[in-house]
Amino acid sequence: MASHILAIDQGTTSSRAIVFRSDISIAAQAQQEFQQHFPASGWVEHEPEDIWISTLATCREAMSKANVAASDIAAIGITNQRETTVVWDRATGSAVHRAIVWQDRRTAEICARLKAEGHEPLISARTGLIIDPYFSGTKVAWILDQVPGARERAERGELMFGTVDSYLLWRLTGGKVHATDATNASRTLLFNIHKGEWDDDLLKLLRVPRSMLPDVRDSSADFGETEPHLLGGAIAVRGIAGDQQAATIGQACFSPGMMKSTYGTGCFALLNTGTTAVASKNKLLTTIAYQLNGQRTYALEGSIFVAGSAVQWLRDGLGLIKHASETGSLADANDTMQSVYLVPAFVGLGAPYWNPRVRGALFGLTRNTGPAELAHAVLESVCYQTFDLWAAMRADWPEAKETNTVLRVDGGMTASDWTMQRLSDLLDAPVDRPMIQETTAVGAAYLAGLGAGVYPEPARFADSWRLERRFRPNMSEATRVRKLKGWSHAVKGVLASDPGDS
Repeated sequence: MASHILAIDQGTTSSRAIVFRSDISIAAQAQQEFQQHFPASGWVEHEPEDIWISTLATCREAMSKANVAASDIAAIGITNQRETTVVWDRATGSAVHRAIVWQDRRTAEICARLKAEGHEPLISARTGLIIDPYFSGTKVAWILDQVPGARERAERGELMFGTVDSYLLWRLTGGKVHATDATNASRTLLFNIHKGEWDDDLLKLLRVPRSMLPDVRDSSADFGETEPHLLGGAIAVRGIAGDQQAATIGQACFSPGMMKSTYGTGCFALLNTGTTAVASKNKLLTTIAYQLNGQRTYALEGSIFVAGSAVQWLRDGLGLIKHASETGSLADANDTMQSVYLVPAFVGLGAPYWNPRVRGALFGLTRNTGPAELAHAVLESVCYQTFDLWAAMRADWPEAKETNTVLRVDGGMTASDWTMQRLSDLLDAPVDRPMIQETTAVGAAYLAGLGAGVYPEPARFADSWRLERRFRPNMSEATRVRKLKGWSHAVKGVLASDPGDS
């Protein structure tokens, strides 16, 4: 009986494929970067064919390395960069425009108009999102308006829209299945997260024809089979989830009150709120964490724009370090008599502030401030920003205070023991680092394996989660309060610099 699972982890800068065994250990993996396109300031694009070719190549390479054939793979799971938008021809499969990446800001004017016309309360109430170029809906509208003839073709039913998971699924199944899962649908500005369906009012508002949209299914469901010639035989596709939701699943955050935070270039934190879709009063997003057996589980999500990229700034911008791994020991040499704060608003501030106009600043500089103090400020800035999300989530959902939340972490920055200890200190809560760091791919694999009968129900899968290290708070309350107060003052200083719309 086939006992392996193939996970596709299609990210912003590379495509990966990982073959998992029945015990969720990794048999083999492959990764391939692809080109980024920046046609104008604030614009980011991918060539859909590059995404497809790199995905297929890594699947074949991972299967070859693992020495498994299609008959050994019980199912495929897909996880993806969430809001990146593709529009393609239903008959030929050719994209009518490059994929517009989640980071792209070209639809800022569309978003400003929607806000000015007073549509944000309706959109937020139905989607759990704010109006922002980040999400897919305005990207689709832009393509239909800007590509000659696209709107007419879409209205005739000739064009299809999908996030990257839908596009890959369509290609893998030879155009037989146009579908997505509830987590990806919930990031489009077009999906009613309470009813679990595309919203006609929002489609009308953004002028997106319903015929373009994929079918929305559970995160673990029957998504068809791959064309036999692609991977040496037909393989069932049984799981799909957006990358941050997949990481939440991979961290086994199945109980209300559980929280995960992924530290990459930026940081994404999700708090499981169970069957309650909590409406945020603190500029967090309400999203679908996963949907199983028709039951939606919700989460509060907060996004930090700058996390690991601040360490890259130390290395590449300032030349203070040669390797990211040096930052912890450098920060440990910090002069404790100094209180230097970095507010890394290099591209504005994310949640809970959502201010794209402000820029970063350093506070508390003295003549003795040097590399150690800057490294200390950079690493602490990630911890402070996580605290802001943590506090906002607890304010939005008071039940979180009663669950003694433990933060489960993953991503490149979690390799720094110094940073994880400081994170625990400032949150005044345990921080758990798992044995398997590939949590996004694990989540995709689990959804597929659940659908194929290879992996157990969520409660039993949660029992298999393994802790590598738990960091416990050991900072005095007085120090913690003083440091958080200093951070608050620094953020207020940056927000006060907002030039407004002038």
